[in-house]
Amino acid sequence: MNRRHVLDLDDFTADEIELVMQTTDAMKEVLARPIRRVPPLRGKTIVTLFYENSTRTRVSFELAAKNLSADVVNITASASSVTKGESLVDTIRTIQALGADVIVIRHSQAGAPYVVAQHLRGSVINAGDGWHAHPTQSLLDLYTIRERLGPVAGKSVVIVGDILHSRVARSNVWGMTRAGARVTLCGPATLMPPLGGDGLPPVTVDYDLDRALEGADVVMALRIQRERQTGGMLPSLREYVERYQLTPARLRRARPGALVMHPGPMNEGVEISPEVAYGAQSVIEDQVANGVAVRMALLYLLVGERTTELAAAPAPVGARR
Repeated sequence: MNRRHVLDLDDFTADEIELVMQTTDAMKEVLARPIRRVPPLRGKTIVTLFYENSTRTRVSFELAAKNLSADVVNITASASSVTKGESLVDTIRTIQALGADVIVIRHSQAGAPYVVAQHLRGSVINAGDGWHAHPTQSLLDLYTIRERLGPVAGKSVVIVGDILHSRVARSNVWGMTRAGARVTLCGPATLMPPLGGDGLPPVTVDYDLDRALEGADVVMALRIQRERQTGGMLPSLREYVERYQLTPARLRRARPGALVMHPGPMNEGVEISPEVAYGAQSVIEDQVANGVAVRMALLYLLVGERTTELAAAPAPVGARR
């Protein structure tokens, strides 16, 4: 893959996405072995720099790097010199001087990973920036769909919830449309970005969830950020639940066997009912598990040593720097 950074999916080609998917297949084979560690990142240093709290993303990146034999350094802003007034650029210069090959960054401000990329000689992976993007989440969502339903092209994907404030929704619009899926965004008008706004590719927008779900292959519920309710964007959570909660009755409007997804963390009983969240059609736990393999694939494609074999799991054809 001829790129240094993964900042969003807006500049990914369909071929690059497919390369990530194929490489993830190889990483899944590695993870299925009794000993999961392989050597492609031996001697590399991966730094996770998180200015926001995280469980799934941070832990999966750490496991991914260690499975590839990298050295991993975890930094939280609250336990660093940021609390003494150190700027983001100064932090990056310090980390670079200490020998980081890759920085995985999560930041509350949109665009922060792009600033890091301008000042780092190594690679940057965006682990979520403000409301803007979360590319690795989108890639693991794509992989989970592909694993269960086959090629993503032509599939109907409905994303319902707080679209306006969701970096997951934005990256998934880019990733899923680039992979050939038909995407419908659904939610209250006050939680929907302006039509044609944000420079996103064309998608369908529907404010009626029952109608949007007709014939869907995949339904992704997004967390309602309760703090938005106090900002006047929702009349009440009760009204939201009545109109937009993903329930068993609503799910029956989708195709038989339609996948249920959620990027987490979930507000059970708000955007999704417990029966659906833990039902037979839910692949939410699969999303979490696939996050490790997808992030292994990205680290391997960005900085892995191609001369080092993945033991019995060779890199897919085309996985060249």
